[in-house]
Amino acid sequence: MKAVRLIGAGTAAGLLVAAIAIPAVGGAGIGLVAAAEEINLKPLDLTEPPPAEVTIVQDAKGGEIARFYEEYREVVGSEEISETMKTAVVAIEDFRFYQHGAIDIEGTLRALATNLQSGRMSQGGSSITQQYVKQVLYNSAGTQEERNAAVEASYARKLNELRYAMGVEKKYSKDQILAKYLNIAYFGAGAYGVEAAAKRFFGVSAADLTLPQAATLAGAVQDPNATDPNLGKKQRERLLNRRNVVLDRMAELGKISAAEAAKAKAGKLGYKGTKIPGGCESSKFAYFCLYVRHEILGNPDFGRTAKARLTMLNRGGLTIRTTIDPAMQRAADQAIKRYVNPSDRPVAAQALVQPGSGAIKAMAASRTYGTNAGKNEISYNVVADAAHGGGIGFQPGSTFKTFTLITALQEGMKLDDGLKAGAGYRAPAYSTFKNCAGQNIGDPTHTVTNDEGSPGWKTLRTGTWDSVNTFFMELEERVGLCDTVKTAKSLGIKRADGKKLREFETFTLGINESDPVTVAGAYAAIAARGTYCAPMAISRITDRDGKSTRYRPKCRQALDPAIADATADVLSGVFTKGTMSGVGGIGRDAAGKTGTTDDYASAWFAGFTPDLASAVSLGDPRGSQQYKLTGVTIGGRYYGSVQGASIPGPIWKDTMAAALEGVAPSPFTPVDSSRFGGCGQDCRPEPDPKEEDALDDELPDDGSPDPASQDAASQEGPEPTSGVTLAPEDLLR
Repeated sequence: MKAVRLIGAGTAAGLLVAAIAIPAVGGAGIGLVAAAEEINLKPLDLTEPPPAEVTIVQDAKGGEIARFYEEYREVVGSEEISETMKTAVVAIEDFRFYQHGAIDIEGTLRALATNLQSGRMSQGGSSITQQYVKQVLYNSAGTQEERNAAVEASYARKLNELRYAMGVEKKYSKDQILAKYLNIAYFGAGAYGVEAAAKRFFGVSAADLTLPQAATLAGAVQDPNATDPNLGKKQRERLLNRRNVVLDRMAELGKISAAEAAKAKAGKLGYKGTKIPGGCESSKFAYFCLYVRHEILGNPDFGRTAKARLTMLNRGGLTIRTTIDPAMQRAADQAIKRYVNPSDRPVAAQALVQPGSGAIKAMAASRTYGTNAGKNEISYNVVADAAHGGGIGFQPGSTFKTFTLITALQEGMKLDDGLKAGAGYRAPAYSTFKNCAGQNIGDPTHTVTNDEGSPGWKTLRTGTWDSVNTFFMELEERVGLCDTVKTAKSLGIKRADGKKLREFETFTLGINESDPVTVAGAYAAIAARGTYCAPMAISRITDRDGKSTRYRPKCRQALDPAIADATADVLSGVFTKGTMSGVGGIGRDAAGKTGTTDDYASAWFAGFTPDLASAVSLGDPRGSQQYKLTGVTIGGRYYGSVQGASIPGPIWKDTMAAALEGVAPSPFTPVDSSRFGGCGQDCRPEPDPKEEDALDDELPDDGSPDPASQDAASQEGPEPTSGVTLAPEDLLR
């Protein structure tokens, strides 16, 4: 049979060559193809890159969460396409497909006669095989020039197309060629390939297409833009007419009866316009989806060049298994909704990271991702850094004090070692602080305060629990600015905007804008006893051929395990004796740190259990320094000022309690008392009774009781350097 096809192709080729040399009627000749005497109509092997195919993104359990594509296409086998669909497209496009070879002689002669009469290439007479070749050449073109050449109306192009068609006919069976054609053809409405078209047009798979549905799709391939049902009423009318033409042709060829054709023609078009599953904007995990997309586009692990990575993502037909846990994501979404409304200007953002792997388990925000400002949507990844589609982030405030605490422990201080913190702190000299370049840093004209303050002797424990600014300025001066910066960097801390960390004396107060994923990753390292794992979102990628590549966590030991244990021991007291005591814990070992920035520009909480870490930020994306969290209504409730324990802390608590439901509690490793217990050279001196009494009895200037004694204690106490004084009851949530 193949020999007969090739003989037929050779005969037709002679006709085509003859046609090239015949002058046009009534005018200048069509001209000879360059070097026509050297025309070689032997079969050529067509390079067939796989057609662009949809990439599917899955959650950790295999559920679909998003799709990426340049062309919405799902490649299926011949057995997955209904016989009715195959019959319909052959009937209307190339009814002698199973009888002729690479070229339809009768069709070519008919087209030739028309072309000679018109003096131009007005008809192509292309067989299905030739149409497939043209689609392959067009889709694999790397430049616009190559794409134009693939569809130009010229005999030279037809000759080249024929050579490739002869090679295709030699290589594949007719059924295989037809399936390849149906998988590559464009049907309109953004649907490439018959499977995508069946779903898009009628909400069914290609295997289940009925007669009128198959006739509709067969009619669409001739001019899919003119019959695109998404474009309007006229286009749908054209498509209906094309459907009926196909049905009449099928009846004329005896493929269906006249009665069957009439019945099918009597029905409506039936176009459903099923929504194309697609990018991150339509994903229920939009912020995580953005993270995955940018991770692939920016990470050399997924391709040597940016162009190669983009091509792989949008055309590769990959299946990407990710780390996101739907139950944990739901816990984060629901917790945020309790405290912050989507219509609120300030946005709450949260990331959950697994200690010991860096796996991102959830990324949530109070505002929907999108570009519709009227719906208060946010157009960037507010949970992540700029490298993953985010913005500049928010200052994390006192969550950075943890890095100074760790540095003090690394340099030999014990948990009950301490120092005297004043009501204000001013750098004594420019030489006191040095950045990591060895430059003198420090502004002796700037005073850091504790707002209403709690000066006096503070240990590593009590200074952290009460989040005393002046204590941490003194502590950072003692352990060294550069060493503190190095500690933070070892735990993955970087600026959200990708710029270098600002190394000023107020580093410990969280002046570097950050994002929840980065901060959660740093705190996860403490939970993992000092093992830092870079945040990861992708665990496995399977290509269109079924070959899988697994991606392992990238971890390193950043802290001595005993240092991490001691840090967790101190931070666990934040829930029982510190700034979160009014909010409370989650019924299992947990540790964390509140964060409130200068003048209440943003508020944070970061914390962890041995099994899960999370960071929550709250700020106004219009500009946190201009639109501060004072005198604001959030979640339907008015706040005189918002601190770390006002909203971020409760969000963290509710999220973690729900996310860890059903997970057996894991205990922290007990602190090494022989190494960190008691105090060393920095023990508290004998107190002056008068001074001690004065500190114990001190009241805020507004006459309200000491916030530490209030059951409200969602108040962060002395942490902010300045701001609005707020009654404790206004801070409760």
